[in-house]
Amino acid sequence: MATAAAGALGLLWGWLWSERFWLPQNVSWADLEGPADGYGYPRARHMLSVFPLAAGIFSVRLLFERFIAKPCALHVGIEDSVLYRVESNETLEKVFISITKYPDEKRLEGLSKQLDWDVRKIQCWFRHRRNQDKPPTLTKFCESMWRLTFYLFIFCYGIRFLWLTPWFWDTRQCWQNYPYQPLSRELYYYYIMELAFYWSLMFSQFIDVKRKDFLIMFVHHLATIGLIAFSYINNMVRVGTLVMCLHDSSDFLLEAAKLANYAKYQRLCDSLFVIFSAVFMVTRLGIYPLWILNTTLFESWEMIGPYPSWWLFNGLLLILQVLHVIWSYLIARIAFKALIRGKVTYPGGLDPDSVPSALLSAPPSFLCLLGSAQFHPLHVSKDDRSDVESSSEEEEDTSHTNNLSGRSSSNGANCVNGHMGGSHWAEEHGTYKAVGNPLFGASPHLQACD
Repeated sequence: MATAAAGALGLLWGWLWSERFWLPQNVSWADLEGPADGYGYPRARHMLSVFPLAAGIFSVRLLFERFIAKPCALHVGIEDSVLYRVESNETLEKVFISITKYPDEKRLEGLSKQLDWDVRKIQCWFRHRRNQDKPPTLTKFCESMWRLTFYLFIFCYGIRFLWLTPWFWDTRQCWQNYPYQPLSRELYYYYIMELAFYWSLMFSQFIDVKRKDFLIMFVHHLATIGLIAFSYINNMVRVGTLVMCLHDSSDFLLEAAKLANYAKYQRLCDSLFVIFSAVFMVTRLGIYPLWILNTTLFESWEMIGPYPSWWLFNGLLLILQVLHVIWSYLIARIAFKALIRGKVTYPGGLDPDSVPSALLSAPPSFLCLLGSAQFHPLHVSKDDRSDVESSSEEEEDTSHTNNLSGRSSSNGANCVNGHMGGSHWAEEHGTYKAVGNPLFGASPHLQACD
């Protein structure tokens, strides 16, 4: 029995690490064991160093959020609010979890008769129950500030490193003498740092405030880690660094726009989002196909020829380009609304949280094809209120009146305090579930606004 199990395990291991899949013809793993300059050739065992580094990054994040991000948030006027817990009610909790978080007028009246509660009280219960699951603005500010800091740091590091490499100026160098391309110290650090960061994001999901997209983001980070590791194992790290740096170029701009929004610097928020949109489209629709795809599809074909993992690698990059086109269209719609803000009918500015909070927050996933592609950034839901309501009684009364009467607001969008409300969009209609996760770099990922 033990011998059979060991034999089966050996066959599985051999299949997973098949040289015919991973490497070009006439190249074996043994060929990459030989001495080389720098850190040698990339091997799977190198990635074991990622785990202690990821734990270190996670620890740094906790210290950063407590001693740097939180004081900054308080300085710009973001309050350290106390979470309001709703009154326990088994019937309403069952409706909230199993049926709907946004009960219509008919259901509200039915619950009112069943519980002998006033309709307005039930409506307030549902509103507070929705907000109970949402992280406070202070938490979101600290998280965004940490991501902004890391994305800006890793982008600057990547540009500084790539500026001195030959393949940054001549992409044919990505395939020169492939796969016998030894690692340099800087290249190794760049890859391992990116990979460790996404492992740290995986860890942090389990202690952060749980959000609606927990499972999606878990799969997203897992796919990101898998595909970065894939490019490392088959030594496509040179072109991998180009892809990572290209995607990192826009990440920090979106996080900066979110920080401006949380701090209620709406004009700065709008400006940063428009700049982010421009950078996103130039890099994803221009530089990416003309620079990255050109070298991975044509130059590599000419210099090393295709083999199984080459086909998979390029297939994922082509899927990513399709997602770039879709996301550019959606982002352009939102940016256009911000540009003509003085002419459109809704007051207030652009809410970058209405662009999914995970937008461009992390890399690759061919699993995005499993997602639906329906998305309406300016969708008007039946409930005219945003989930982030004011605590003012007057505003609650107004919201209640609008909801029961079924009237849409005159601006055609959910608004709170002059800002576009996108906290639940079309959640009850199931129209927001689309996921796109670019390879290596930040990726667009639609979710309900957190």
